[in-house]
Amino acid sequence: MRFLLTLLFFVVAPAQAQFKFDIHKLIDTTKNVVKATSDIGEPEEIQIGKDVASRLLGAAPLAKDENLQRYVNRVGRWLALQTERPDLPWQFGVMEAPQLNAFAVPGGTIFVTRGLVERMRSEAELAGVLAHEISHVLRKHHLKAIQKGAQTALAGEALNQALRNQRADVREKLVSFGSEMYTRGLDKGDELEADRLGVVIAARAGYDAYGLPAVLQTLQAMNAQDSALALMFKTHPAPGERLSALGETMQPTLDAYASQPQLADRFVQQVKVRK
Repeated sequence: MRFLLTLLFFVVAPAQAQFKFDIHKLIDTTKNVVKATSDIGEPEEIQIGKDVASRLLGAAPLAKDENLQRYVNRVGRWLALQTERPDLPWQFGVMEAPQLNAFAVPGGTIFVTRGLVERMRSEAELAGVLAHEISHVLRKHHLKAIQKGAQTALAGEALNQALRNQRADVREKLVSFGSEMYTRGLDKGDELEADRLGVVIAARAGYDAYGLPAVLQTLQAMNAQDSALALMFKTHPAPGERLSALGETMQPTLDAYASQPQLADRFVQQVKVRK
């Protein structure tokens, strides 16, 4: 290694002044990338989430049902209180869309489609899905994916400025990338981790731990060619795979908290009668 460094010194020595400028610039750029991708504060995380949420709502608006929205927010915020980030500005919304899906954006905003809600049978199932999405926020899965992808499109100070909302043009690229990510999905490991943590959060909040597995069983029983499932199946591991993974890693927890309430009657009263 010392020989290689010595050789490199003699090769570049004639252009020493220019070389010094370039290497210093490279070091500064690298520092900016590292700073931008590792020191994202909570205010920036929340603002990125708001920008991305606005894009998602442009594709599917919130359902015009105040009672339903209020109910889902009560369940979601109770779950969030059981986590290590209870003070995020948590918001939960039902999108007016027939597709079956749920989304989390950085900073604490969670969406679930009406199509998925209407396939559920209890509050424990709703809690299981919301807890899965909450877990993505806790582990910053989407934020990390946005950062990682943005590094290929925005370098150095531009990325730093975009993350801090200092330049509208580069910020637009960042938000566009973040929005497109929801059609590609996260890594499988992120989804399986969110399943595991979601079960724990739901159980901690007092719900039957089998809420999320019950929803996965519903999805597994549906026709895989159903267009309402297209995006869900594209962006998530197959329901059967997720159920198997939960069984392998979480069976003791599932069984230990299986007797907690499902609250099916309350769910039907709040959701089913308001279709």
